[in-house]
Amino acid sequence: MDSVLLIVLVGAVAAGFAQGVSGFAFSLVALSIWAWAIDPQLAAPMAVFGSLIGQLVALPWVWRGFDVRRLLPLVIGGLIGVPFGVMLLQWVDPTLFKFALGVFLLLYCPVMLLLPADYAWRHGGRIADGTAGFAGGILGGLAGISGPVPALWTALRGWDKDTQRGVLQAFNIAMHIITLSAYALSGGITSEALVMFAWIAPALAIPAVLGVLLFRRLAMQTFRRLILLLLLVSGVTLVWGSVAAWL
Repeated sequence: MDSVLLIVLVGAVAAGFAQGVSGFAFSLVALSIWAWAIDPQLAAPMAVFGSLIGQLVALPWVWRGFDVRRLLPLVIGGLIGVPFGVMLLQWVDPTLFKFALGVFLLLYCPVMLLLPADYAWRHGGRIADGTAGFAGGILGGLAGISGPVPALWTALRGWDKDTQRGVLQAFNIAMHIITLSAYALSGGITSEALVMFAWIAPALAIPAVLGVLLFRRLAMQTFRRLILLLLLVSGVTLVWGSVAAWL
């Protein structure tokens, strides 16, 4: 087994477990590992595909939290945002993008951790929810990371654990399907990507199931803190990886 494939498999296993617990973290974890060996144009469709498979594997355990009324604004905004993200993929410096996202997470997550456990932002209504979905769609099309912004937003909204997870699961599945379709139409899914897909899917399946079983045992406040800490660690990883690439 060559070193590149080993890095791909390690990233898939770690990201599969992280997504199983959190519902969205596959791309953040996988890209932080794959960035050392995989070109960004190849890593992006790999991350979207792996995240989609992880979402589908975990779906039987989380679908009960599904709420159509809360989901629709996010999905509508996300569907509008994905094409913009796919277009930006050809123009944006991926290292600069990861650095900016990492800095955002480093600033935002500590603030969320310091807020009272029962804090909930009630303003903005469905327009604000749609805006969060739009941002998630752009990030999904650009780098396969549609989950962080909606995850942060739903945590800020104060939704209960099961509703947050069910809505995010459905949102991410929709975003990944449309993003993969856009990649396919634009020629972004190469034969090399298909080979990687075949390795990623079986590598992440069992870790994703183990992660979602752990999720079911977590209390609401523990789940919220876990999400924010995971995003905070992802921010550190993204900033560190970007600085290392520049140096």
